[in-house]
Amino acid sequence: MTNQLEFRHLHYFLVLADTLHYREAAEKLYISQSALSQQIQRLEFILGKNLFIRNNRKVSLSPEGIIFKQEATLIQNQAALSMERWKSAVSGKQGLLKIGFVGSAMQKYLPSVIKKFSDTHPNIEFYLNDLSNTAQLAALEAGQIDIGFIRSNVVAPTMEIKSVFKEKFALVLPKDHAISKANFKNVSQLSEESFILFPNKNSQMYYDQIVALCNDHGFAPKISHRSIHAPTIFKLVEGGLGISIVPNSLRDKSNTKIKFIELNNVPQETELFAVWNKKKANMALPYFLEVL
Repeated sequence: MTNQLEFRHLHYFLVLADTLHYREAAEKLYISQSALSQQIQRLEFILGKNLFIRNNRKVSLSPEGIIFKQEATLIQNQAALSMERWKSAVSGKQGLLKIGFVGSAMQKYLPSVIKKFSDTHPNIEFYLNDLSNTAQLAALEAGQIDIGFIRSNVVAPTMEIKSVFKEKFALVLPKDHAISKANFKNVSQLSEESFILFPNKNSQMYYDQIVALCNDHGFAPKISHRSIHAPTIFKLVEGGLGISIVPNSLRDKSNTKIKFIELNNVPQETELFAVWNKKKANMALPYFLEVL
């Protein structure tokens, strides 16, 4: 039965239920009085109930009509609300944006971007996922995230990529290490140290930059440990198992057992890239890209 109902039936019914006058309702609907009467009769036939009580002097709602008016109003309001939600989603003003990121992106760059976008698009929700470079690229291919922030510029042809942030590197040393800001000259002073780095398979560009930095100063780094997590790297440095070089934004000022020295006089910088699928299936994504 309900699959025979049309929205126009509900609209005609509600206008007549408000006016309780066929001529007045027909004028509001811009149809003839006879056409309105036919549509109301069609609706009553579909429902199998009389919705109006008619006599020569007036029209009134039947008990069934009173109940149907409540339900028809709910349906009409819900339809209007659903259309508004659809329009907002299509225009990128409402929805869910799934963002992947490496840890350092959340330390310096990404919070201000998200804040700015939230201020202009308050109805967009964010799903944030801390993932390695390779995990983000896999998630983008699988449609599990809409955009990623990685420290690599090697992506598949199906992806778009944009450089969004550059920063200096910083040395990470145990607090009691002989090298300090006062006596540090260049990284050649650390040529005999063991290095703790991000795995090259997870962050090839970053890894290559560290190797190039060391090579520029006449040595190849001896790598003792690898980790994709900055807190793990800091713990290993703290324990005297080696030193590290990390993006400057990862500096942990609250950790008193390690120290950082920013590498200002080297050409190498670490770069953060935004990457997304060229298909851009999420309607909110182009608006987020504008903020970048």
